[in-house]
Amino acid sequence: MSSEVRILIIDDESAIRNVLKLSLESKGYKICEAIDGKSGLSKITDFHPHLVILDLGLPDINGLEVLKELRKWSRVPTIILTVSDDEQTKVRLLDAGADDYLTKPFGAKELLARVRVALRNIGLIEATPVFKSDDLEVDLVQRKVSVSGKDIKLTATEYEVLSRLVRDHGKVVPQMQLLKQIWGSTTAEDQSHYLRIYINQLRKKIEKNPSEPVHILTEPGVGYRLI
Repeated sequence: MSSEVRILIIDDESAIRNVLKLSLESKGYKICEAIDGKSGLSKITDFHPHLVILDLGLPDINGLEVLKELRKWSRVPTIILTVSDDEQTKVRLLDAGADDYLTKPFGAKELLARVRVALRNIGLIEATPVFKSDDLEVDLVQRKVSVSGKDIKLTATEYEVLSRLVRDHGKVVPQMQLLKQIWGSTTAEDQSHYLRIYINQLRKKIEKNPSEPVHILTEPGVGYRLI
């Protein structure tokens, strides 16, 4: 499996990148490197990594901002490298979408163990901004949706619902999770009927037969799945 896994390292310190690269390549992982946040985000869209190792202290964009930008369109596993070991930093990283973190300095065995855990927990999710399934295409960077090559106009909320499903495509996304992500935790339960309305509206726009959907499936009593 490791020979199929692509890992992107985003770190401005060449010594750290070399250590990471040697350790990971020794286990068969395919490696790509970036020295700052902007080039890292660019390489994510080209390299389509299954895992990102991201340094918190980058020279151009803070690693936390890189993570936030990435999480707008991908759930690819991300491990943060940081010199800080305080609880507040850890909480901020995890809240922003980090899957794990490593405090510098760290050993090769710990690195490899955390990589294995991240890949095992999340699975092989490619970091790609474009989702394609049959006639449906969703570009999460350009915020464009098309069916059979024809652009589809969505409202802001319709797009938000669809993009959330795209990021976890293939998996069941619980209804309450969608509600909290879109409407917030305080009003989520009050908006459940609106979610059903938006799902129906999306089906009318992206499904050939909305009454027999092939893209957005309902998992009764649980939530929705985009396939």
